[in-house]
Amino acid sequence: MTKDIRDLDLTELSEELKTLGQPSFRAKQIWQWLWQKGARSFDEMTNLSKDLRSVLADNFTFHKTEIITSQYSNDGTIKVVFELHDGNKIEGVLIPSMSRTTACVSSQVGCSLDCKFCATGYLKRSRNLTAAEIFDQVWQINELAEKHHGKRLDNIVYMGMGEPLLNYANVLRSVNIITSAEGLGMSPTRLTLSTAGIAKMIVKLADDGVRTNLALSLHSANNAKRSAIMPINDSNNLEMLAESLAYWYDKTGNRPTLEYTVIAGVNDGVEEEKELATFARKFPSKINLIEYNPITLADYQPTSRLDAFADSLIAKKLIVNVRRSRGKDIDAACGQLALKS
Repeated sequence: MTKDIRDLDLTELSEELKTLGQPSFRAKQIWQWLWQKGARSFDEMTNLSKDLRSVLADNFTFHKTEIITSQYSNDGTIKVVFELHDGNKIEGVLIPSMSRTTACVSSQVGCSLDCKFCATGYLKRSRNLTAAEIFDQVWQINELAEKHHGKRLDNIVYMGMGEPLLNYANVLRSVNIITSAEGLGMSPTRLTLSTAGIAKMIVKLADDGVRTNLALSLHSANNAKRSAIMPINDSNNLEMLAESLAYWYDKTGNRPTLEYTVIAGVNDGVEEEKELATFARKFPSKINLIEYNPITLADYQPTSRLDAFADSLIAKKLIVNVRRSRGKDIDAACGQLALKS
């Protein structure tokens, strides 16, 4: 079976080309086609000779990621289903607003963390995505942004299907490609990695000098309540997460964002406000309060206290942003990705 050419780094690509009798400078030409021009076939590499393109096609392959369905929300959000080379499917979302255009991308096929309020958590995790499969989502969602909204992507959030920090190597490779001058050249401050809370991997992010934004899917600042809706808390409790996030801030100077979906009767009370405030003060942070989006697989409902919850935290001098749902009418909002069209 031939190798996927996009699995190779630049050094490996250069060595492979040498064995095929090609000069080393060809590697950089091919690299530009792969990561700056988004080529999806060797025939697109028009500054290479037909003979070389034929040699490449004989020795390498492209594992392409294709959009097979698209749904369009009344608010401009677009949800797409990507089919991977092996037949697996994932979802990605284009989220436009007045100020920016954001791609929400997946990092795994399904998810293994079983968060009770999230539709993806009810899907079995099949496998990790490669860096190229993550890149393909970004490239094609950017094409949609240009086509439908007349502008390029401003931001990328790793908040689709899967847990990014359980696919660490491929996610970091995709970040490096997207942010490098030899790739898309985006600033790392325009990328956000969202995690359900893998404490040791948050520490690794800091030690590895990752310069993206970091968001923690918190959703409760009480260990018992968080474990009930997020089983990952049993092995990565609030104390561990607070320590890792404080370490992240000390190493990077970048405030983590605490994502908190406010669910009626679960985490929306006055006591939960106090617990969240206490946790948020353990290190410099920002809080995103998220409107809950119901799913058929779970019997949770949105709260009527979202604004009151926010006002209470703001009164406590915390940095708070309320995130209203986008794309609810096409099941593209936060927590709704479940390959349902």
